[in-house]
Order: sequence, then C-alpha cells, then structure tokens
Amino acid sequence: MSGVSRDQDVDIDLGQLVRAVWARRLRILTITLVGAGIAFAGAKIMSPQYRSETRILIEPRAPAFASTQQVNDAGAGPLMDELNIASQVQLLQSADLLKKVINDLKLYNLPEFDDAANGSAMSSILIKLHLKKNPMENPPEERVIDAFVERLQVYQVPGSRVIGISFTSKDPKLAAAIPNAMANVYLSTQSGAKLDSNSEATRWLEPEIESLRRKVSEAEKKVAEYRSSHGLLQTNGTTTFPAQQLNDISAELTRVRGDKANAEARAQAVRNALSSGEASDTLPDIMSSQAIQRLKGTESGLQSQVSDLQTSLLNSHPRLKSLRAQLADIRGQIRQETQKILASIENEAKVADLRARELERQKDTVQANSARAGEDEVGLNALEREATAQRQLLETYLVRYREAASRADSNSSPADARIVSKAIEPVDPYFPKVVPIVVVAAVATLILSAIVTMLAELFSGRALRPIDASAETIETETGAEEKIAPQAAPVAAVRSPARASMLAVVADEEDTLDEDVETAAEAPEDDNDFSVASVADYLTGSRAPLAIAISPTGDDGSAATVLLTRILADAGRRVILIDMTGSGYPTELMAEDQAAAGVTDLLCGEAAFGDTIHSDQLSDAHLIPQGRSDVRRAMRGVDRLSLLLDALAAAYDLVVVECGAADVAGVSRLTRSRDVEIILSLPQLEETVFVTLMTEFQAAGYERVVLMSEGEAAEQRLGQAA
Repeated sequence: MSGVSRDQDVDIDLGQLVRAVWARRLRILTITLVGAGIAFAGAKIMSPQYRSETRILIEPRAPAFASTQQVNDAGAGPLMDELNIASQVQLLQSADLLKKVINDLKLYNLPEFDDAANGSAMSSILIKLHLKKNPMENPPEERVIDAFVERLQVYQVPGSRVIGISFTSKDPKLAAAIPNAMANVYLSTQSGAKLDSNSEATRWLEPEIESLRRKVSEAEKKVAEYRSSHGLLQTNGTTTFPAQQLNDISAELTRVRGDKANAEARAQAVRNALSSGEASDTLPDIMSSQAIQRLKGTESGLQSQVSDLQTSLLNSHPRLKSLRAQLADIRGQIRQETQKILASIENEAKVADLRARELERQKDTVQANSARAGEDEVGLNALEREATAQRQLLETYLVRYREAASRADSNSSPADARIVSKAIEPVDPYFPKVVPIVVVAAVATLILSAIVTMLAELFSGRALRPIDASAETIETETGAEEKIAPQAAPVAAVRSPARASMLAVVADEEDTLDEDVETAAEAPEDDNDFSVASVADYLTGSRAPLAIAISPTGDDGSAATVLLTRILADAGRRVILIDMTGSGYPTELMAEDQAAAGVTDLLCGEAAFGDTIHSDQLSDAHLIPQGRSDVRRAMRGVDRLSLLLDALAAAYDLVVVECGAADVAGVSRLTRSRDVEIILSLPQLEETVFVTLMTEFQAAGYERVVLMSEGEAAEQRLGQAA
C-alpha cells in the first residue's frame, strides 16, 4: 500500500473514495450509458408478451322461472367459503378443462405452444435411436398443455369470491381469447354438471315412482279388504259403522228416558190434582183436551143459569133442582175425562219405559260389537299408516321428478358462477417494459461502476491513510477535551444521576484516571451530584423496573440504599427492597420483626411468597428480609430469583436488590436479559474500588452504572429517623 508501512494502523479515507469516483465520472457515465443502451436493445429484441384477464364471481344461482320457495331455499344455503373457492380455482386448472380449450381454439397448430412439431435435428436423431420418445405420438392437446400451463395464472382475488384467469401470449388477440374461452368452458361444465345431476335424478326416480305406485295400490287394497272382512265400514269418512250405530242408540236412549221422565211427572201432577180436589184446568194436559174444554163450557153455562134463577126462585124449585142435577152430571163427566187423561199419560210413561229397556239391550249388544271393532281397528290403523307413508313418499318423488324434468333444458340450470369482467385485447405489452428495464439497468451499472472504482482505489492503497501516533482529541457532551490512547482501551462509563453525564477514563493510565475521578468527586454539588436524592430522581426518570445496589464497603452503603428506597416511597412510587446482604443490615433498619421470614426461607421452600413481604416501619416501602434459613442452602436455588423478580416487577414500580459487597458474576446471574440499573453505593469516593468496579461492570456489558456517594450522611439521617 502506497505511503503506509506494513505494521502501521490505517484508516479508510472516505474523501479520497469520493474524489476517485468524481475523477472518473466520465468513464462511469459512459459505462452507464452503454449498459442502458444494451438494456434498451435487449428489450427491443425480445418478443413482446401480452397479458389479459377474465374474472368470475362464484355465487349460487337459480333459474329465472324458479318459484319463490325454490329461490328462498337456494338463498338459504351456505355461501361459498374459502375452501370452495380454492376448489373452483383447482377445477379451472384441471387437465380436462384445459384440453377442451386447447381443442376448441386449436392451439396445437400454433408454433408458440407446440414446439415438438418443429423439433431439432438432434431431437430427431435421439428419437430414431430410441433414446427419446417421439412427442408426436402423444395427442396434440397433451403436447400443448405444458406450454399452456406456463402462460396461465388462475388465482382468487383476496377478500372476495372472485377468481381471476390471466393468460400471457405473444398474440394480444389470443391473450384475450383464451381467458374468455376458459370462463365459457368452465360455466358450461358447471351447468352440464347440474344437467347431468337432474338427468340422473330423473332416470333414478322413474322406476322408483312406478314401484311406489304399485306399493300404494297394494296397501290401499289391503285396507279395503280388511275393512270389509271385519265389518269396519266407514259412515262419514272417519267413523266406523258400529261406532256410529252406538252413537245413534245412545242418543235415542237418552231421548226416550227423557220422555219417560216427562210422562211420569205429568201423570203425578194429574194425580195430585185429583186427590186434593184442586182445579185441574190449569194443567197443560187437561187444558189441551177438547172434551174437557167442551164440558167446562157446559158447566159454566149451567152455573150461570143456576145463579140467575136463585134470585127469583126458591131452592126447592124444580127448575133449580134440574139445573143442579145437570151441573153435577157435567162435573162427573169432567172427572171421568180427567181419569182418562191420567191413564193415557201413565200408558205413555210405560211405553217410554219399555222403549228404554229395549234400547239399553241394543246398546249392550252394539257395545260388544264396537269393542271387537276397536280391536280390529288396530290392524286397520297399521295398514292405513303403511298406505299413507307409501302415498306421501310417492307424492314427494312425483314433485322431485317434475322439478328434475323441468330442468332438462340447458338454460334451466345456470352455473353457480358468472363472468363479471371479460378479457379485452391488450394494447401495451406486459413484458418487456422498455423504460423500467433501461432505468434499472442504468442505475445498476452506475452503482456497480462506482463500487468497482472504490474497490480499485482501496486495493491500490490510495484511499488508506495511516493513524497518527499522537493522541487525538474528541469533544465530550460537556464540551471538555479528553485524551484517548491510540490503541483501543477499555472505557468505563459513570453516570451522574443529576445530569446523566459520562466520564471517559483510560483503564491502563491510572494517573489520568485518578485525576478525573478526583475531579468528579471534588466537583461542586451542582455540577456533579451523586447524592441519594439525585439517584432517586434519576431512578424516577429512568423508569427501570429493577435496580441492583452494590455496597463494596458494607453496611454504610446498605444504609444509603435503605434511605434511597424510603425517598422513592415518599415520592409516591411503589418500591420494594430485597435484602441479599450477608449482614442483614437493611432488615435491621426496616423490619419490625428481625426474625421475619425472608428471601432465604422462600428459596429453601420454607415460606410462601406472600409471607416474605413486609412493610417498612418508617415509610410506605416494602421489604423482603434476609430470612432465617441457611444461606448456603438458599443460594443453591438462586436461579429461582428470576421468577421472584418477574413477579415483583409486575406488582411494583421499582424493585431494589441490596446485594452488599457482591461481585459482577453474582450480579450477572441475577440480572441476565433485564433492563437494570446498577447502583454503586460508596460512602466516600474511593478511587481504587471505584475504578475496579467500573472496569468490571463495563467488561460485563453493563452500560448504566450509577454512583451514589453519601453513605455516612445516610447513616446519620437513618439514626435521626429512628
């Protein structure tokens, strides 16, 4: 490489690459134009391909003359689902349908489809040597079908019941004719399938109907013979003769009994009138007698004469005696006539009684006959049910036969599909598109030429530059310039919670690092604040679900973590602290019961999850104490802590784990694959401890490390609060 020694570090000079491309711009432009010209010539040489498309809508269809009931039945059927549409797509690509289209359009006569008809000399030699089968032995439509399928595309339009049929050909007329022909053949095939179904139904129903007619005739004949042999003749179409006769006798018996009761009541009324001497002319039977009426008229006349003569004659006068004798005779006749009427009524009651007895006897006889007829009707009902079932089945078959016979015409069974868009002859070719091909070729040639030029510049070494051994300066976020070593050294990042700034330190230059750390530690509080309150503000803003607190110096750092937890709780955040220290100092500061169940009991399975959560005695924060179980045995199940942290992170805004003087390896097992904040709780900024921890955490991949340096002040504040 020019100007670069073999063992010297180099860098790519991007400016030189751009200058090299610009210097050869004419050559690159010429190559681009040549590539575009070649693409244009190639696109013009290619035979144009035309594409056209027909679209078919799949839907249930009924004939125009179908009845309303038939149309409703057809509309009530299930619509075509995705599987049915996919089946129709496959049917449109079936070999039988394609062969019919090929034969109808005679595509085997076109060189575009039948390459075998114009075979090469090599193919002829292979055929003569029997190394290749002669394609001309196959039917013409089978030779064409492969080329036909390559140009055909049948697909379902997404989200609809529409099927598209597109075809590509060198002839624009043929590109439009083939999809239309396929659609017509498809509709004809579907309609023919319906016609075949109707014809098959008609052929099957004819012998079935004849057989059913014979069965119906035989069943009805058996019913008639059974009725005749058992005397179960029908009177009004539904009732048998014995039953009708019993009904008539019962009705007559009821009537006769009523007449008897009526006659007896009339006779008793007449007797009562005669025995008591009361006037009987008020009784209906007496009043209806003509003789009684005449005698009553005579009696009335004689009584009038006696009354008239008594005013002028004495009682012993012969005229009065004669009239009284006549009056007594008339009254005797009236009594005699009344006795006759009474006897007539009594005879009428006796006749009704005899009639009732006779009817009761007849009723008993008819009831016995009716009981036998009821037993016979059981067999009759079975025969009638059989005859009715055969008759209903015959009527159903006759209806189906008429429907199938009425759809024997091709127009009566339309296919369950219709063409919604016919293919038209395309004007512009589908392929090749000259302008897009030329543009793509030109852009690709331009890019490739530029890449080749830059690669040549790189391989020649002109685009490489050596890195100066002197240190470079880079500007940090605060505007200060810091020196960085030429070689890549591990860099530790320290975040100031108040300002979220980063201090870059060089690991292998301890003096420089010490000065920077001291500067950071001795900086004014408003420029670089690492107080507990600042860390609390930072955690509130970061919204991290988990914070791991490391206290290398022991309990004073743990005290700062407890204070941090209480500040967060007082700020309204739901926070919980898990005591993972060896001394249990956070538990001593926060728990009311120092022997409460904690994390070691949970890991050992000696306490339930809910029993290990306790309230802080001085704030709203919660605490999971260290616990009473053996620490070594509990640490064997430390992997279960990930489940514990997941559950707590879902319930709390922040989970703080105080690990004491833990190392990076232990923290890594606890925080793998987590959004975590690392808090270094140092009471005083001890440079050696701080640098070591920062380097280890940086090497382990932790970028968000927060320094909290207020341990002694925290202990004092906790003591005051206690």
